[in-house]
Amino acid sequence: MDFNIREELLVLADEEYRKFSAALIPNISNIIGVRLPELRKLAKKIASGDWRGYLREAPSDYFEEIMLQGMLIEYIRADVEEKLQFVANFVPKIDNWSVCDSFCTGLKFAKKEQDRVWEFLQPYWLSDKEYEIRFGLVMLLNYFVHDQYIDRVLFVIDSIDHEGYYVKMAAAWALSICYIKLPDPTLAYLQSARIDDFTYNKALQKITESYRVDPETKKRIRSMKRKAASPLT
Repeated sequence: MDFNIREELLVLADEEYRKFSAALIPNISNIIGVRLPELRKLAKKIASGDWRGYLREAPSDYFEEIMLQGMLIEYIRADVEEKLQFVANFVPKIDNWSVCDSFCTGLKFAKKEQDRVWEFLQPYWLSDKEYEIRFGLVMLLNYFVHDQYIDRVLFVIDSIDHEGYYVKMAAAWALSICYIKLPDPTLAYLQSARIDDFTYNKALQKITESYRVDPETKKRIRSMKRKAASPLT
């Protein structure tokens, strides 16, 4: 296979989309400006050939090159252990919320391999690196918010202790998903949660922003807000 994918990415560049993306992801400056559907087409094309060779050699200088590798892992045909090895190799390349969240959304094999993926994720929740923890949390909210795992999910969220903004936002997001899907255990948790004020209050905010929560419940959730919130915004 011709691995000269960068030229294809440069041809697909859209300057207006690059500006739009750069505004949404302010902490990176290596965006070409390729729309996600075009990246998915490329990923599927690579997946039909020598994708192992591509993943070994692929450059990671641009945002789109990293995003493309993450998408490719979604499409490859491999057993769970090989897939998890590629996931482990990819996670250190995550340096922004967009790559992280898109990557997690694509790892749908986690639905069928719950026990193995749960075991795999444990080191990420214990990491001291912002995007490794976010990866672990976004995987939680995508694949483990159900009856069998909810107690463990809430325990993990409550155990996170990291000052990174994107960790706190992921934890708040995860809690809002927990509440929307399983309100009773999540409400019980929130009444004694040890998480910091910013994350706690942001979780309440996200719950009240959901169209799946009725007005009376939203009023109750707002009344639970902690007064001494973190100065983070």
